[in-house]
Amino acid sequence: MLNPGTHSTNYPESYYHATLNDRAGFDQLQGDVSAQVCVIGGGFSGVNTALELAERGFDVVLLEAYKIGWGASGRNGGQMIRGIGHGLEQFRNNIGQQGIDAIEQMGFEAVDIVLDRIKQHSIDCDLVMGHACLAMKPRHMQAFREEKAHLDSIGYAYDVHIIEQPEMHTLVGSDCYQGALLDMGSGHLHPLNLVVGEARAAQQQGVRIFENARVEEIDESNGFTVRTASGSVRAEQLVVCANAYVRGLDDVLEATVLPAGSYVMATEPLPEEVQKRLLPTNAAVADERIALDYYRLSSDGRMIFGGLCTYSGRDPKSIIAALKPNMDKVFPELRNTRIDYQWGGLIGIGANRLPQIGRLRENLYYAQAYAGHGLAASHLAGRVIAEAINGDDSRLSIYEKVKHMRFPGGPRFRSPLLALGMSYHRFMDLF
Repeated sequence: MLNPGTHSTNYPESYYHATLNDRAGFDQLQGDVSAQVCVIGGGFSGVNTALELAERGFDVVLLEAYKIGWGASGRNGGQMIRGIGHGLEQFRNNIGQQGIDAIEQMGFEAVDIVLDRIKQHSIDCDLVMGHACLAMKPRHMQAFREEKAHLDSIGYAYDVHIIEQPEMHTLVGSDCYQGALLDMGSGHLHPLNLVVGEARAAQQQGVRIFENARVEEIDESNGFTVRTASGSVRAEQLVVCANAYVRGLDDVLEATVLPAGSYVMATEPLPEEVQKRLLPTNAAVADERIALDYYRLSSDGRMIFGGLCTYSGRDPKSIIAALKPNMDKVFPELRNTRIDYQWGGLIGIGANRLPQIGRLRENLYYAQAYAGHGLAASHLAGRVIAEAINGDDSRLSIYEKVKHMRFPGGPRFRSPLLALGMSYHRFMDLF
C-alpha cells in the first residue's frame, strides 16, 4: 500500500489492476479552470456525485490525487451489499422512525443505482447477483430470521432465503458455518472496472476529470479555489470525497474518520469442479464476526479472499501469510493453492458506523466513513449530495441530524484507541 502522501502515476498492483479494461486514463490539470462544482476524490463517492450533478446540468470538475479508483473503490472485495450503516436503531433519538425508514429505503436504492449505472452505460464489470451472510453462532441465525421476516413484511423486491446448516453445502463447501441468509438483491463485481466505467460515463456527460491532481490548498476567501501543483479550480461549491485519504484537507473531517488497513488476496484460477464445490451458486459471502472473512469467485475462477483489518498504520509483512491461514481453515482443500495476487489499502471508519454525509459549511459538502461497506452506499451518497446542491436537501438533512464523534487522542493516538475498542468486540464474538 502506498503512503497517502506519496504521489503515484499508476495503480497499486492487484488482481483488479491486472484485469482493468479501460487503461486510457484521464487528463492532467494544467493551469487554472473554473466550474460550478469542484469534487475532490475519484472514488465511487466523488465519481458518482460528479455524474449525478452532470445529469442535472451542472458544470463539474473532479480532481483525483492519483488515478480514478486508486483508493478503496478500486481495491475492495467487490461485494455489493444493500444497506446504509450498521444498526439504525441507535439513531432513533436523532432521526426518529421516519428517518430510520428513509435510510433503510435508501439502502435498497443504493444497489439499484449501481445496477442502473451498469445497464445504462454498458459497464463490463463482471456483475453477479447473490450475497450471503454466514452464521457463526445460533444468535446470528436468529437475527437472520428476524431480518428475513422484516424484509418480507415491507415487500423487499428480491428473493431472500434462510439456509439451514444441513443445506449449507449448497451455498458454501465448508463445515465452518451454522447457516446463512442469502439475498438475491445484493451481489459482487469487479470494482475497479465499475468506477473507471462510471468515470468515463461522467466524462461523456461533460465532467472534466483530472488525475494526478493532488490538492495542496483550499482557499475559501471568495468561493472556493482549489490548488494543485500544476493548476487550480475556481468553483462556487465544493464536495470533499477523500474518505480515508482526507488528511490535510480539513481538520474536522479528518478527526471523525479513522483510516484502517484492509487486505485481500486472489488465488490462481481454480478448476471448474472446485469452484462448484466451494461456492456452488457463485454468491459472494461474508461471516458475521467483527474480524470477518469475506470471499467470492472472480469471473476467471479465482478465490478472492479478504478479512484482515489493521488500525496501526502499518501493513503486515506478508498479506498472504496473514490471510491464507483463514482461507485454509474455511477451505482446507485450497491449502496447496497458489496465491497470485495480494494487495491492501485504507478504508475510512467512523465511531458509529453510519456513513458521514453532510455539509461542513455553506456550499461545502462531504461524504466519507463507509466502514468497509461503501460500494453501494457511496453511490447513494453521491445522489443525496447532488440533490442537495440542486436545491432539495430533504434526504441530506436526515444524515445531518446524526452527530459524529471525533476520535480522541489526536492523529497519534486515534488508531491505538480504536484498536482497543475493536479488541473488545472481537472478544464478544466468542460468545
